[in-house]
Amino acid sequence: MEKFKFLKKSNLSRLPTTVGVYAFKKGAKFFYVGKAANIKERVKQHKDLLGLAKEIGYIKTNSEIEALILEAKLIKKIQPKYNVLWRDDKNYFYVAITKESFPRVFITHQLKIKNCKLKIDFIGPFIEGTSLKRALTYLRRTFPYYTSKSHPKGSCLWCHLKLCPGPDPVKSEYQKNIKNLVFVLKGSSRKVLNDLERRMKKSSLLQEYEKAAKIRDKITSLERVINPQQIPGRAEAYDVSNIQGEEAAGSMVTFINGRPAKNFYRKFKIKIAGKPNDVAMIKEILSRRLRHAEWPYPDLILIDGGKAHLNAASKCLKWNFKHIIKVMAIAKKENKLYVEGRTKPILLKGLPREMFNLILQLRDEAHRFAISYHRKLRKKRLLPN
Repeated sequence: MEKFKFLKKSNLSRLPTTVGVYAFKKGAKFFYVGKAANIKERVKQHKDLLGLAKEIGYIKTNSEIEALILEAKLIKKIQPKYNVLWRDDKNYFYVAITKESFPRVFITHQLKIKNCKLKIDFIGPFIEGTSLKRALTYLRRTFPYYTSKSHPKGSCLWCHLKLCPGPDPVKSEYQKNIKNLVFVLKGSSRKVLNDLERRMKKSSLLQEYEKAAKIRDKITSLERVINPQQIPGRAEAYDVSNIQGEEAAGSMVTFINGRPAKNFYRKFKIKIAGKPNDVAMIKEILSRRLRHAEWPYPDLILIDGGKAHLNAASKCLKWNFKHIIKVMAIAKKENKLYVEGRTKPILLKGLPREMFNLILQLRDEAHRFAISYHRKLRKKRLLPN
C-alpha cells in the first residue's frame, strides 16, 4: 500500500487537484479518510474537520476506482474515528461473493444475509454506493459474472451488454474471472495484470492464438478501468469555426497521456467555398492532416459534431488510411458521444470521470483553438490595405 504524503494545514494550496485519497490527522492518529476526484477541492469542503486537523495526507491514484478501493482498505485498516462514528455497519456497502461452483456477485449493507445457507465472502467496507456500482459495472465488462442464481436457456439482457458469461460458461474460466475480480477489489490489480500477461504469453508460445487474443482483450479492458488516464495514449481533436462560411478555420489539437502537446497543434484555413458545411469542412481538414505522414498518428480522433460528422470522418480514414484509429464525435447540446461501430450514442455522464474529463478537455481545447484562428483571419481581412 502506498504511503501518504503530508502537508501542514497552512499549505492547503499545495494539495493536488487530481483523483485520490485524503486523510485528516492530528498527532499520530488519523481521524478521517475519504476519496475525491479533486483532492484539493474536496478537502476544502471539510471545514469542521479542517478545524481539528494538524496535517492533511494524500495519495494520488490513477482512477476513481483505484481511489474507491484504496479508501476501503484504509478505513478497514486504520478505523478512523469519524468514519466509524458517522456510519454504522448498516450504512456501509460491501461486495458479497457466494461460495458456489458459479459464484454470484452483489452489493449489500449487511455482513449477514438472512435465510441464506451459503457461505459468502464480503469485501469492503465501501462508503459510496453509487461509485461502487459504477466500478463493478466497469469491472464486469472485463470479468463477467452472475448476479442471480439461475440463468435463462438463451441470452439475457446482460449477455447482450457483455456483462454476463452466458448460459453455459466454462467453470474454470468463470472461477478465474471471480478470483481476479476479488484481487482487483482488494487492491491487487497489478497482480492480476501480471498473471494475465503470463497466461497470454504462454498461450502464444503454444500457438493458441485465439485464446491469447481473448486474454489480451482482458488486459486492455482492465487497464482502461484502473488507469483510464493512459487511454488513449495519443488523441487528436478537431473543430471548425466560421460565420456563414466566411473565413472558415479548422483546428487540430493533440493530447498525449491526457495532457496537451501544443507543439503538435495544427490550424487549417478552409479551402472549400460555397454555403457553410461543417461536415464537408471536417472531411477537408482530416484529409489534409492524413497526408502528413511526418506527423505522428493518434490512437483516437475526436470530432466536434454528431453522427454525420462521425460518418464523414470514418469514411475519410477508410479512404486515406490503414492504421487503426478509433473515431468518436461529441454533440455539444446533449453531451452525447458517438462512437464508430456503435449504433447508439453514449451519454458522457456514464463514462468514468477521467475519460469524461479528457473528452471535454479535448473538445473545449479544439473549439478554443479554432475560434482563435478564425478571429485572426477575420481581423486580417478587415485591416486596411
